[in-house]
Amino acid sequence: MKSFALNTSIRVALLLITMIGFAFILGRADLLFNHIILGALLIIQVYELIRYVNLTNRELAKLLLSIRNSDFTISFSSQKGGRQFRELNDAFKEIIEAYKQVKIEKEAQFEYLKLIVKHIKIGIISIRGDEEIALINQPALDMLQTGRYHYWRNLMLSHPRFVEEVEQLRENESKLIEIPVKGENKRLSVHVSSAILLKQPYKIITFQDIEKEINQSEIDAWHKLIRILTHEIMNSVTPISSLTETMLMLLENPEGQLKTPGQVDESLLEDLAFSLRTIQKRSDGLMGFVEDYRKLARIPQPQKEIFQVKELFETIHRLMRAELQKQGVQLDTSVFPANLHLSADRKQVEQILINLLSNSIQALEHAKNPEVSLKAYEELTQIIVEVTDNGFGIEEDKLDQIFVPFFSTKEKGSGIGLSLSRNIMNMHGGTIKASSNRNEQTTFSLFFPKTSEIIPATSDN
Repeated sequence: MKSFALNTSIRVALLLITMIGFAFILGRADLLFNHIILGALLIIQVYELIRYVNLTNRELAKLLLSIRNSDFTISFSSQKGGRQFRELNDAFKEIIEAYKQVKIEKEAQFEYLKLIVKHIKIGIISIRGDEEIALINQPALDMLQTGRYHYWRNLMLSHPRFVEEVEQLRENESKLIEIPVKGENKRLSVHVSSAILLKQPYKIITFQDIEKEINQSEIDAWHKLIRILTHEIMNSVTPISSLTETMLMLLENPEGQLKTPGQVDESLLEDLAFSLRTIQKRSDGLMGFVEDYRKLARIPQPQKEIFQVKELFETIHRLMRAELQKQGVQLDTSVFPANLHLSADRKQVEQILINLLSNSIQALEHAKNPEVSLKAYEELTQIIVEVTDNGFGIEEDKLDQIFVPFFSTKEKGSGIGLSLSRNIMNMHGGTIKASSNRNEQTTFSLFFPKTSEIIPATSDN
């Protein structure tokens, strides 16, 4: 390009010199022949300058048209214009090769994406605008047992419920729906999102048949429950059966007949009393176990109200102050923003926090400088409440089991507190998670979904 600028400058300079010379002799009759020569030279220089510039413009226009039409077969092999044009043509060739390589890579990525979309086990439907189905992959066709339609409304002919449920979903919303497919009901987890590509709106629908996963989860849950029930019942029934047999042996003579009152001495009565007390104790334990199970199954529906998290923490602090002082535990609370609100059943949330704080206090029994922190903050679409202690922590292999009913890491724990807390959080549409570093800290996090009812929280600055 430097050569092009230099050559153009030289041509313009020569043209100016010729024009100055022509103007200098203009009007002199004795130099008529010079007028003709300079005029012809001026015309030739103007023509040459225009031709030189146009030659560059034609090559540049050819390059731009090639890029616009994605036609990378065009060549720039013209030898006109000298060395500087050969350099320009070489630069154009490099640009064409670069665009060609980009196109090849883009097509390869597109083919790779199509391959992934084809083989992924999640149904995908992409709708361009309001009606046109731009993409529907094979898993989607298999799950819906339908043909490949080109318009969204056509899908309503075979799956009206599916279309209606999807159209009711808002942006980035998920839902579990049940639809009939070939005489059987399928449970699909559906998610809807949107995107704008080249100023064209797209709706992206992804869904997955979770029937097998749900069935397997239910089977696993039943197996766990049966193991727990069997374990607890056997722990109570076995000593009861053994003691009953022992009592019968004490009350019968070797011939299997009941002993007479005269054969019953004080030692025998003491043994009988001990056996009866033990049977009563084990029976009470079994009744307590059944009552704990009933608690898990009889959680009332949340009566939601809007309240300030700061006030909730103050209430919890007052309720737990005596126990905290007794164990020498420091409680720190923080809420950000300070006027953060929560829409939930306040009594049930208090129940969860009291249970978590009680667990933390027990975990801090032998800790140095025992501390518990209550923290609440908002994050995108949820409000998070965390209870953290610097106790001995929970073993990694037990983290996944602590929410299982009747499983407890404590020697005298009932194993229903965390299960009860998880059920309450599920009924609020939220979740509870635990994380722990051995001998450092343990954190229980409560995730509450935000709702439109909640007053917007603002930072106090």
